[in-house]
Amino acid sequence: MAYIIAVNSAIVADTGGTCVCNGGAEDPICDTNEEYLLCSAEIKRDLVTATAAISALTSFCMGLFANLYVDYLLPRHLQIALTATFVEGWIFFALALFGMRQWLARAIPRSIKLATSVGIGLFLTLIGLTYSEGIGLLTGATDTPMELAGCTQAMLDPDTGLCPTSQKMRSPTLWIGIFCGGVLTVLLMMYRVKGAIIAGIALVSIISWPRGTAVTYFPYTAVGDDAFNFFKKVVDFHQISKTLTVQTWDISEYGGQFGLALITFLYVDILDCTGTLYSMARFANLVDPVTEDFEGSSVAYMVDAIGISIGALLGCPPVTAFVESGAGISEGGKTGLTSMVTGICFFISVFFAPIFASIPPWATGCVLVLVGSMMMKAVTEINWRYMGDAIPAFVGIFLMPYTYSIADGLIGSICLYIIINTTVWVVEKISGGRLVPENKALKDPWTWRISVLPPWLVRLSKGKKDFWRADPLPVDESASDGPGKTYETNNSTDSAKRGQEGLPENVVEKQS
Repeated sequence: MAYIIAVNSAIVADTGGTCVCNGGAEDPICDTNEEYLLCSAEIKRDLVTATAAISALTSFCMGLFANLYVDYLLPRHLQIALTATFVEGWIFFALALFGMRQWLARAIPRSIKLATSVGIGLFLTLIGLTYSEGIGLLTGATDTPMELAGCTQAMLDPDTGLCPTSQKMRSPTLWIGIFCGGVLTVLLMMYRVKGAIIAGIALVSIISWPRGTAVTYFPYTAVGDDAFNFFKKVVDFHQISKTLTVQTWDISEYGGQFGLALITFLYVDILDCTGTLYSMARFANLVDPVTEDFEGSSVAYMVDAIGISIGALLGCPPVTAFVESGAGISEGGKTGLTSMVTGICFFISVFFAPIFASIPPWATGCVLVLVGSMMMKAVTEINWRYMGDAIPAFVGIFLMPYTYSIADGLIGSICLYIIINTTVWVVEKISGGRLVPENKALKDPWTWRISVLPPWLVRLSKGKKDFWRADPLPVDESASDGPGKTYETNNSTDSAKRGQEGLPENVVEKQS
């Protein structure tokens, strides 16, 4: 998980952060403006400290309070948005406390939840193949949406951003990333070598650190010199200087922008975090087949919400669940202990900022591709037999990487699911049941009758003093299967109760 310290800081630094350069970060002049580039480098170091600190806090709390293994990272938003982010976090907390976020997650059809996992995998793969956060195999194009790249960044056309045909696939960093960070990592994982992923990242980074080579991460430029001087410190605590508490609380002049930012972050992060958490829970085989929920989801959402607000105070974009947790899950880390240890390691890394700020993107690109491949297996569980489930799932899968947004993919797939299946239902009712799709019986079951209030609130409303404890399920003594053993009944009443309490539906053997 450690590579996110370098990747996230690079993402935010690419936006310019609080640095100002004429028209902004996308102004071509800024690519050569030394003062702006040095300021951007300082933003990156700030975000190394902030990313490590908030990732340590949220990962540790997720393990301690929710007993789940989910690590945390920060996506890309900044400036006035930080004020909206802080407010958004507390709105999230209220929604999680009263069960609204959990209800939304349970209401999403099963096929779309599975598709989200696959779509995120493809999304990660695309990120790993780009220049800013990966090996630089792909770039945007003019005649087509994307185009094969692979040249050095210095050879990119400044106007179109394309590689000259004669220079494609000529970048030495591309091949180092593929073979040392990709192929070698896969082979190590096949032979069950622990820490294979971090070993691949470390190897590529070490190769890229010496100066004066074709693959160096520290070229002889003002920015390269500045980065190398910071790298030589090895152990250092970098104090946040440019991104700490940059919120703007006087929003009178930003009224419309603030409202738009708040609403946008709210729905994007709800869908983003929901999709990621449930994908990771399903990947770890922790989702209850009856409730379509996982243990500790309420606390997980609360930790997520508080992390968003605290992160905003450090100058960080919204904190969200780490889709690359799939790498740790594949290594066997599925409990809160794993997350707590990861949090402690993130905290230690605060003092090794020079090292983590110096991990090149081509060292981590193939890791994203690898994690993406791990998340593809959920595609076999999608109900491809009924088009009302299959088509919305497919739309969600391809929209996430193509729109570069998990939230857009979820919105598209959910809207299409509603349109298709509502139309089928209306036609069936109007025709008196005569016009029904041939294979509708194969459709995944779905119901809107899902309890909105969390179980603890239901117990509190009934006056139960220890409302935080789940009610024990009744035991049917007549179903005993010999001395010393009894079985819980499995009738519809018990099943409904299990659905409310988030317990599995299958019969459970217990000692008397």
